[in-house]
Amino acid sequence: MPKLNWGILATGNIARAFARGVAHSRTGKLIAVGSRSQESADKFGAEFGVSRCHGSYEALLADPEVQAVYVCTPHPMHAEWAIKAAEAKKHVLCEKPIGINHAQAMAIVEAARRNDVFLMEAFMYRCHPQIKKLVELLREKVIGEVRLIQATFGFDAGFSPEGRLFKNALGGGGILDVGCYATSMSRLVAGVAMGRDFAEPLEVTAVGRLGETGIDEWTVASAKFPGDILAQLCTAVRLTPENVVRIFGTEGSIFLPTPWIPGRQGGAVKIIVNRNGEKPRTIAVRTSAWLYGLEADTVAKHVKKRQAAPPAMSWEDTLGNMRMLDMWRAALRFEYDSEKFDAPHPPVNGRPLAVCPKHRMKYGQIPGVTKPVSRLIMGCDNQGGMAHAAVMFDDFFTLGGNCFDTANIYGGGRPERLLGEWVRKRGLREQVNIIGKGAHTPHCNPEALARQLHESLDRLQTEYVDIYLMHRDNPEVPVGEFVEVINEHIRAGRIRAWGGSNWTLDRVEAAILYAQSKGLIGPVAVSNNFSLAEMIQPPWEGCLTASDPASRAWFRQRKVALLAWSSQARGFFTDRAGPRRTDDEELVRCWYSEANFARRARAYELAAKKRVEPINIALAYVLAQPFPTFALIGPRTLGEITSSFKGLEVELTEAEVKWLDGR
Repeated sequence: MPKLNWGILATGNIARAFARGVAHSRTGKLIAVGSRSQESADKFGAEFGVSRCHGSYEALLADPEVQAVYVCTPHPMHAEWAIKAAEAKKHVLCEKPIGINHAQAMAIVEAARRNDVFLMEAFMYRCHPQIKKLVELLREKVIGEVRLIQATFGFDAGFSPEGRLFKNALGGGGILDVGCYATSMSRLVAGVAMGRDFAEPLEVTAVGRLGETGIDEWTVASAKFPGDILAQLCTAVRLTPENVVRIFGTEGSIFLPTPWIPGRQGGAVKIIVNRNGEKPRTIAVRTSAWLYGLEADTVAKHVKKRQAAPPAMSWEDTLGNMRMLDMWRAALRFEYDSEKFDAPHPPVNGRPLAVCPKHRMKYGQIPGVTKPVSRLIMGCDNQGGMAHAAVMFDDFFTLGGNCFDTANIYGGGRPERLLGEWVRKRGLREQVNIIGKGAHTPHCNPEALARQLHESLDRLQTEYVDIYLMHRDNPEVPVGEFVEVINEHIRAGRIRAWGGSNWTLDRVEAAILYAQSKGLIGPVAVSNNFSLAEMIQPPWEGCLTASDPASRAWFRQRKVALLAWSSQARGFFTDRAGPRRTDDEELVRCWYSEANFARRARAYELAAKKRVEPINIALAYVLAQPFPTFALIGPRTLGEITSSFKGLEVELTEAEVKWLDGR
């Protein structure tokens, strides 16, 4: 295993525990410490024989001798400093929980991915041989099929309203501090029982007490995993339960008396197996290694692969665990003040938001829109709350994306409110393009259009939308009536340019001709489906596609911008699809056909040649058409943003486009 020079970022109690562990590791050497004050850094350095003592976290990250950094600040600071460490090209071990929510965890993981550094969440118990032995026992089915998991971790810290564990602003409460152990154990056990490395819960319910400082003081959760595996979880910071793990199966049970801190300085721990009708069997798991030394050695062992192997915490394991913690808190209707809609929500990296100077975004022009329009347009209907939306929107903007698509009908107005609040907080109204949509069936008429437009502008906190799209058409209304009312709003400054979503091209043509005859502004954009995979059945009633030859010919002639929704066929070009994959009913109904599978096969073949993913080929295909196209993407995670942006780097020749299409 390679040797690693460690720096510790922060100087609290957990930093001291790790410093002692590194000193007893096989691979690590503690050479530096960083604190918010020089005095604190010097004091820590004197205690542990460290000569490189930095009076700021920035100075530690700038130290060229430091190869790996242990981030152990209070919870809300993890994201900023783990990201900055990754950007400084340091390998990162981040204390649990990796962030205060799944959104922050995504940002940290993406920083590690984009900067090509190692990252692991510091669940030290996952690095101990006790867990390896537990996994072996479960895979051997020594207790048959797992049915119930009980995991508890809590303690009575003694109430202190200004203390870390009770302060809302410091991410206090039991769920994040030690409940994360219980969730990670349940996900591990359920996953191994299913033949996987971990499992995701189908649902989480919970009860608990939220104290006077607004944090969870004690709480119990119930979770259901696939295969009818259930989990009972308990955590607390104002009482001390029995901190053990019990696993019940069809043929017996397993008991872990010391699951979470199995010997800081080595020694033996016990796993007790009770098989039905047999005497209990005690299995001793011994190691001479120190617990935190094992953690440091796990980093070194896997540093070249950039993430740890199970049962230590991989990136997907960490993301899933944070998602489950969010579910636990949501079941209690508990969010931190910093997560609330009207909170500041600064960028997670702690810096002012700015477009990356080396971004690879491409831009186009749409008549009537004064700003260039990014060729990728971000759909805003997949953000659950402001914490998630801010991370997603920030990332898209940083990568050069400046166009956001939303609609009056989406989520009861929540996506419009989230987008509008983000734009306001960041002060970006004149740097971004907003696509608004309204007049959806059955409210598709001039009166409803005007009413919904005003409602959307109010939600978006803006005086205008850059592009307004009628979300549906109503053939019973003469097209001229729609042209007239939209032009009234253009003259009033509420709309800059307009078009139709899921309009037939005959109606778009009629609207263009009517506008020309009256000296008015006609439609300049159409948002219908367009992708390498042709839509067989619409995902929603009234949806139209523009992939047929006649539509392509019309766009080539008119040069009207096509804003293609489901531009990547909703996952058809990933491993979610396949002739034998029929679990996603909508994917099967809308995209499965012999012709589409042939196109998918060609996309896979070309992707292999170009050393990219098939979904990158699918997006590049949309952008390589001989008429103006923009691809709408609907990412739910930062990883999906990263994947989509890779499509911008793929250049397709005219011959390759025709070959992919196979017409």
